[in-house]
Amino acid sequence: MEKFYESMVELIVETSTRLPRDVRRAIQKAKLGENAGTRAAMSLDTITDNIAMADENVSPICQDTGLPTFKLKVPVGANQIKMKEAIKRAIAEATKTGKLRPNSVDSLTGGNTGDNLGDGTPVIKFEQWENDYIDARLILKGGGCENKNIQYSLPCELDGLGRAGRDLDGIRKCVMHSVYQAQGQGCSAGFIGVGIGGDRTSGYELAKEQLFRSNEDVNPIPELRELEEYVLENANKLGIGTMGFGGETTLLGCKAGAINRIPASFFVSVAYNCWAFRRLGMKINPETGEVQEWLYQDGEEIDFAKEVAAAAEEIIPAEEIILEAPITEEKIRSLKVGDVVKITGMMYTGRDAIHKYLSENDAPIDLNGQIIYHCGPVMLKDENEQWHVKAAGPTTSIREEPYQGDIMKRFGIRAVIGKGGMGAKTLKALEEHGGVYLNAIGGAAQYYADCIKSVEGVDLMQFGIPEAMWHLKVQDFKAVVTMDSHGNSLHKDVEQSSLERLAQFKEPVFK
Repeated sequence: MEKFYESMVELIVETSTRLPRDVRRAIQKAKLGENAGTRAAMSLDTITDNIAMADENVSPICQDTGLPTFKLKVPVGANQIKMKEAIKRAIAEATKTGKLRPNSVDSLTGGNTGDNLGDGTPVIKFEQWENDYIDARLILKGGGCENKNIQYSLPCELDGLGRAGRDLDGIRKCVMHSVYQAQGQGCSAGFIGVGIGGDRTSGYELAKEQLFRSNEDVNPIPELRELEEYVLENANKLGIGTMGFGGETTLLGCKAGAINRIPASFFVSVAYNCWAFRRLGMKINPETGEVQEWLYQDGEEIDFAKEVAAAAEEIIPAEEIILEAPITEEKIRSLKVGDVVKITGMMYTGRDAIHKYLSENDAPIDLNGQIIYHCGPVMLKDENEQWHVKAAGPTTSIREEPYQGDIMKRFGIRAVIGKGGMGAKTLKALEEHGGVYLNAIGGAAQYYADCIKSVEGVDLMQFGIPEAMWHLKVQDFKAVVTMDSHGNSLHKDVEQSSLERLAQFKEPVFK
């Protein structure tokens, strides 16, 4: 098994940087089905640009490389202790080389281990079988989509759908509601795995297990196949669209499984995954540890790099507004929902730890008129000890809702960039203070890293690389105004309209 370590490094790098073929085909189908010139079409163009750049750069597709979850089926007698040691070494190596972001945080102290190792990370699950090879699979599921996982206990009452009972129609309602509640916060258009039955723990495990299936397989259980097909067709009628901007495609795949339960409990668990569906697998020789075959590589491979080059001449650019900090209140008040902006100049990252810090302390720099970017980048130092950005897409903004409005008013911040939108408290503050929320394209970590021309400094490194305040000089950083200073919110509008559409699926479907 001397080659097993190298095989695991290769599996991690490929999973982080290169989407599997079935996922590419689903994204391509969504792109072809979108209406030209819309915000959703622009988002899908950015997404496919980003996929091509990740391929070329061999860099993370999304800066949030998530919690690595390995699932291995091994022959009887395989040394699982040695395999686990090799996987952990491979995780540390991939983190060191910038293929994974350091994401392992002590839940009590908040300290980041820096190498993605710690109690509970990575997740490694073994299962013995009688085949003569190792089946090793990995999924990298980021926090934005992980936070949109949801579990229902039947019977229950659901917004827009009414009562969901303990039957197939009740399950259907729960799954449709799970797509609605995710909105754009999980980087839609997404994929879902559905676990029916079990207890609270095994139900979620079953849901996540469905994400290891090919997006194009056919469920052998007729009832589940019908459920999957129904949800995939009708979830796309909700109008949530890519990034929650509205549009034709909200869901790219649905896979469901069922296990037995006890009479008192009936759980429906849903694992939501973003468009950057990073899961790969390989068959491995149990004697040498060498790769015998890659999984999820059947069928046509979509080369987005060729398509991006071919389409570049045909794209009519939207009218764009240039922003450069410090931004005046007058400039901000002139912006409205739907405007496309390009930012040149400075911006400063700030995530959960920074927002909590700023709610209790002075800022390390003057933020008056400045831009805060909800982002936890992947960073590496060169031989001259200079920092470079390897991946830098937006994180889900709603986590900062308790702090955002107060911080903007206190420090004079004029613009916030993130994904998925924010709530009523922030919207009110934008109107009172004169601020805007700018939605960047979730998962497009290579696209935005290319916009960052230099790292000018960093503060509060005690919080770890993802949570520090990075000073970034950018050029032509594109985003969409989705919450303006006049009380308008695209996110609120899409949520309301999708709830109204959800209500049409209230009546029974399955007999």
